[in-house]
Amino acid sequence: MDAAAAGGGEPESPLERSSHTAFTHNQRLYVWGGYRVVCGEEFTLPSDEIWICDLDSGTWERRGISGDFPQDLSDFCGSNVGSTFYIFGGCDAGGHTNQMFSVDLSESSCSWKRVTDARGSTPSPRNKHSCWAHRNRLIYFGGYGCKTLGEAQTMSTSNFIVEEMSWTTIGDTMFRCWGWNNEVNVFDPCTETWTVPETRGPAPGPRGCHASALLGNRGYISGGVETAELDMFCLDLDTWTWTKLDVPQSVSPLGRSLHSMTGISDHGLFVFGGLGTDGNTLNDAWQFNTVRREWTKRTHPHKDKPRVCHTASPGSDSDVVVFGGSSKLCIFMDSVAVLRAPSEHHCRDVIIFQTQPYSLFRLCRDFIGKNPELFAEQLKWLPSKLRSKVDKRVSFFSNENVLTG
Repeated sequence: MDAAAAGGGEPESPLERSSHTAFTHNQRLYVWGGYRVVCGEEFTLPSDEIWICDLDSGTWERRGISGDFPQDLSDFCGSNVGSTFYIFGGCDAGGHTNQMFSVDLSESSCSWKRVTDARGSTPSPRNKHSCWAHRNRLIYFGGYGCKTLGEAQTMSTSNFIVEEMSWTTIGDTMFRCWGWNNEVNVFDPCTETWTVPETRGPAPGPRGCHASALLGNRGYISGGVETAELDMFCLDLDTWTWTKLDVPQSVSPLGRSLHSMTGISDHGLFVFGGLGTDGNTLNDAWQFNTVRREWTKRTHPHKDKPRVCHTASPGSDSDVVVFGGSSKLCIFMDSVAVLRAPSEHHCRDVIIFQTQPYSLFRLCRDFIGKNPELFAEQLKWLPSKLRSKVDKRVSFFSNENVLTG
């Protein structure tokens, strides 16, 4: 069933959603995929459309995408190299997948393409993984997925943790199992080639539902399902060396998964929300200094908007642009499995976090954008010659309905 149809007509802005993907490019926010709940049932959002928000005006547009698109896909990993958008992994109707799709959003008529002839060894099927886009390469880390018995036996237990009661058998012989991994896999879109770099140093334990971010030539990993605290690891993408950034647990934020982490400066990471180890959907924000290895709790005006399964993307002036997610995630646990209950608390709002003081240019632009009528009224009192000069400068700032934090 199509979610848009279930919701009753074409929306003027994206439908509420969780577990989607989003990225910013040229001051635009691109949003694709995810799921929502209709009448107590979860529905996957359409794969043949992408929503684009102009972050200066706050207006949305829907763009259709044709071609060989992924259908009914969940828990995938989305990333972009410039204007080209990539989807890898996730779960479809057949279970876990390791398929990859791409679409160039700069084209006037966008079309999905399935990557079918990649060279090298394609990673095993997985979901809940993450990606760094670095020097036109896609570098994937971790996730949850299935491996054949042969694949699992060739991996160290420190690289793949088999989840109990998660295997299938033929007769009495196990032939496939599921679990968490901490693999690093690199995809080069120019040559469509997969490689596995040889990493060194103390790697993060196998995990998924973690957060990742890129600062320069270093990729950062934080938290996740298999971690009790909000730890921090760094991978040098030139030397492929892991470093654990030790911080006393007493001064670290509560452990969490399904949160977001965004680079905001040369040495700053911004963490927001997630599902805490206490079972609550969180609304706190933290900043981590990678040089001093210190956490700082940030005050913000969005305490009434807890989020989990949301996205966070870098905006202008070190802003963090959060979209969608759920304001309340319900988790049930029994002796066998952890189950997620359908949530009616999905969101579709854009939240802007300001992480540093704005320039005078930005302050003027935002004021005029939010108060165009008031500013026009004040101009009437200026002498005509001065008003003419001001009018020319106002053209820089006259973006109506500017989104601000």
